[in-house]
Amino acid sequence: MNSDKSSTAKIQSKRKRSNVMISHYFSLAWRGAICITLLILWIGNLIHGGETIMYRFESHPWIMRIIWLLFVIDMVARFFPSSIRSPGSQKQFAKNFQKTGKTEIIIPDNHATALVMLAWILFNGIFGALYIVGILDKDFMLLLCSLFSVSDIICILFFCPFQVFFFKCRCCVSCRIYNWDFAMMFTPLFFVPGLYTWSLLGIAVVLLAIWEITFFLHPERFSENTNAYMSCAGCTEKLCRHKKQLTSLWKRNEQFFMKRVRLLRKTPSDS
Repeated sequence: MNSDKSSTAKIQSKRKRSNVMISHYFSLAWRGAICITLLILWIGNLIHGGETIMYRFESHPWIMRIIWLLFVIDMVARFFPSSIRSPGSQKQFAKNFQKTGKTEIIIPDNHATALVMLAWILFNGIFGALYIVGILDKDFMLLLCSLFSVSDIICILFFCPFQVFFFKCRCCVSCRIYNWDFAMMFTPLFFVPGLYTWSLLGIAVVLLAIWEITFFLHPERFSENTNAYMSCAGCTEKLCRHKKQLTSLWKRNEQFFMKRVRLLRKTPSDS
């Protein structure tokens, strides 16, 4: 009887989503809604012409203000410790530094950081150049920014190419560039001058600067070898379970697909 209760409790524990994970899904919902809306408007304008996205924002400034406020609240929250924020963005704070007793600071992905920064600048430079010569417009840059914002949450919840191909880190908690996300997603706004756009980019750059300055002054907070806060035992995010479930589901689907392919290829003589 006790063993049954214990096993049930374990299953419920595995299925339970953390507050951090729920906040990520909430962000995915509202960012996704904005992105889909902008995409529909952009495609509609390409096909039928009419009002541009920028014109709609200027005609209905309350829309821009709401979107601006959502992102500002999201960014400002990163400046302070919070129980519903990812531990990956919280390791910079002194209150979260938990000594392991070790003194060797190990940051194995420092070289990858420079590579990612260079790649991101070049990648966005292509769109910037196309905008400057008139091939792309402000509407596209806004849409690109929105696509980046959705991709950011997808990286956290499902699959992150930076984690897999560049940093090869254990999880988001140990990510070297976690608080770069807003600066990266708002990079296209550099080409869309305005109070709302440049203020978003400005706050994101300040957030990135504080992150990097803290890393320079206190690298021990960013090392798993010296900061126990980054260990699995103290993790409140539990995204690794989520990603493992997704990986397992993908493998099962792949095995089922391959089995069906083998059955279809099977000739009558084989049976």
